[in-house]
This record gives sequence, structure tokens and C-alpha cells, in this order.
Amino acid sequence: MKRPVSTPPESVPPRQPKSSFLGSLRVALGGAFIVLRTERNAQIEGVIALLAVGLGLWLGISGPEWAVIFALIALVLGLEMVNTAIEATVDLAHPGLHPLAKKAKDSAAGAVVVAAIASLAVGLVIFLPRLWPVVMEWLNS
Repeated sequence: MKRPVSTPPESVPPRQPKSSFLGSLRVALGGAFIVLRTERNAQIEGVIALLAVGLGLWLGISGPEWAVIFALIALVLGLEMVNTAIEATVDLAHPGLHPLAKKAKDSAAGAVVVAAIASLAVGLVIFLPRLWPVVMEWLNS
């Protein structure tokens, strides 16, 4: 039986010391801000999230409705960040075109789209009943 070839010690990076919780949080938030600064879709989703929050404040939605809105905002933006990470990793691992690379990238993007469509539907359910009378009053005045 053949023994597996081990990696030469000089190619193994040294272990990093454990970082503190706050240090890890700072790095994670930095990653989130990088995505929000550099990815057009994340910026669009961020603006839509701010509009939803503004609309919720204006319409006075309930506590449970706020919980749903914030959960969906976190879901869409979180999936956008995962999508960005998958795309970057695939590009790094296989810069050329490959069917599996396309499948990975398209699937990740599809997850964001599914969450965004569901968020839109939930937003309509929460906001439309409150917004409709306001719009009708404005149109009739």
C-alpha cells in the first residue's frame, strides 16, 4: 500500500494565533463593507433595504413585521455576500470558462434572486394594505 505524499513543511503556512472575538468581528464587518462598497447588486439591495426601513417607519409597521423585514434584509444581503465569496473563489480556482464554475456561480446568484423575490412578495403583503389607502387618498385629493 502506498503512503500518501505529505506536504513539505516549508509550504505549510504557520498557524495564526487565535484572534479575539472583537478582532474576528472587525474582520467580518470589514468583509461585509467591502461587498457593499464594490458590488453593484449589493448596493442596489442596500438601497432597497433602506427604502423598506423608511417605508416601515412611515407606515408604522408592527414589531413582528419589523422582525420579518430585518430577517429578510439580512437574508438577501447575506446571500449576496456568500454569492460574492463563491464567485471570487471560483474565479481564483479556475479563471477560465468551465461548466462547473458556471454552475457554482449561477446557483449562488440564483439563491440571491429567490430570496429577493420572496422578500418582495413579503414586502407587498406587509406594506400594500397600509400603503393602498394613502395612495387612494392622494389620488382623490
